[in-house]
Amino acid sequence: MRKLVTKVASLGLIAALAVAPVLTGCGKGGAKKDEGLKITNVSYDPTRELYEEYNEKFKAYYKDKTGEDVEIVQSHGGSGGQARSVVEGAEADVVTLALEHDITLIEEAGLIESGWLSEFDKDSSPYTSTIVFLVRKGNEKGIKDWDSLTKEGVEVITPDPKSSGGAMWNFLAAWQYALENYDNDEEKAKEFVHDIYANVTVMDSGARGSTTTFVENGQGDVLIAWENEAIATVNEYPDDYEIISPSISILAQPSVAIVDENAKKDKVEDVCKEYLEYLYTDEAQEIIGKNGYRPSNEDILKNYADKFDLDMKLCNIQDFGGWNAAYEKFFVDGAIFDEIYAR
Repeated sequence: MRKLVTKVASLGLIAALAVAPVLTGCGKGGAKKDEGLKITNVSYDPTRELYEEYNEKFKAYYKDKTGEDVEIVQSHGGSGGQARSVVEGAEADVVTLALEHDITLIEEAGLIESGWLSEFDKDSSPYTSTIVFLVRKGNEKGIKDWDSLTKEGVEVITPDPKSSGGAMWNFLAAWQYALENYDNDEEKAKEFVHDIYANVTVMDSGARGSTTTFVENGQGDVLIAWENEAIATVNEYPDDYEIISPSISILAQPSVAIVDENAKKDKVEDVCKEYLEYLYTDEAQEIIGKNGYRPSNEDILKNYADKFDLDMKLCNIQDFGGWNAAYEKFFVDGAIFDEIYAR
């Protein structure tokens, strides 16, 4: 067996960094008479550009509807680290994270009321994505599918599932491919996914960090990436990169929720609800599609058929028994990911 690469940062360092998310804006969230109306959205790595555009649209909408100005403070980082930072006291009035389980952690800490998953449409998932491969133009290593990532000499870049929600989606997509190609033999699936991670040369704490490693630092032959990250890279560098769609991937469903405890304290429940509901409007769904996420509105999604591979075979989290079951089986300390990585 090949020896797995040492992680870029220890889990302890990742946890320490997680409590200090990058904020766009200033001050704490909430509504104060001397500061005006302000909310904080704690999100995950690849949504920076999406919310930069969306926030401006929402502020104009809210001003026109209510006559009030609202300031939106934005925070980004690895989704798991962002969830832990909110649990540990980081300011957040709403969260827009990479997966349902990260928001469940905040719910279990008593900050979000039960039933949040049904508070907004489509299981509180206003947009979806999937996992693809980003390679350098010409695809010198001949990357075609998940099995290409197990070959000797192929250097893989992917973030750490211990801190990144996107990395969990990456892992589950690879696992499903293995199950479907090895007659549901989990031991063979472990060997297959191990061989992928044996080729991982850099494991950043978040998806955007992995994109930086691959694109700006020039490391690796293939990046396992959010579809929107891959699309944005190809749009910016059309002569340098291309996207490979694997035969099997996963329907990634980022989730949104009001952090009820904080929103009540800050007296911004109403604007928080408006902020998340507005994500489902046609105007917002167009912004979502423009930024490389798949709109939940099927009619608007069709407008972006030239951008997305809508013929990909996608499993979903229910194939793993839901997020609680998947997390316990694969990602808690000592579970299958740790077992594979320890080899």
